[in-house]
Amino acid sequence: MTPTCLVVMGVSGAGKSTAARLLARRLGWTMAEADEFHPEANIAKMTAGTPLTDADRLPWLSAIRDWIDERGAAGRSVVVTCSALKRSYRDVLRQAHAARVRFVFLHGSAQTVRLRLAERSGHFMPPSLLASQFGDLEPLGPDEDGVTVDVGDPPDEVVTRALRRLGLDAGASPASSAV
Repeated sequence: MTPTCLVVMGVSGAGKSTAARLLARRLGWTMAEADEFHPEANIAKMTAGTPLTDADRLPWLSAIRDWIDERGAAGRSVVVTCSALKRSYRDVLRQAHAARVRFVFLHGSAQTVRLRLAERSGHFMPPSLLASQFGDLEPLGPDEDGVTVDVGDPPDEVVTRALRRLGLDAGASPASSAV
């Protein structure tokens, strides 16, 4: 069976890391944070409050896609966080051939996300860039393989709802999850 990659997407502060960790734990899959794939130049720009351009994002998205492909080629299903705000960004991730790439779009109001960001510390993404993220955000289209889940509920409920909508039972795996 073809391995699966769940891309947990949304704006900064939507709860991608929390949801991805819970999904990976429930499914027994490996998880990665997309932030770990950013080149230093991207991190410096974001830390300075400068939004990334599409050209800045392409090498980052390509690195994530390649990671998905490597794991898929090894028969491993994975979960990865990635803002994936625009369809064109998701198109790059969908170029992975060794895994079925599916999306979990964590949707929340600007007010909800702004409150979460205000409580977060130790992250290079400043709250000042939130407006640019909402400006870039293109929700999943009806032809995209994924689900949209509101983040107003506790993380466990968000993940349970996502798994149910995706048709994935916790503990069931389309492919081996060995590291």
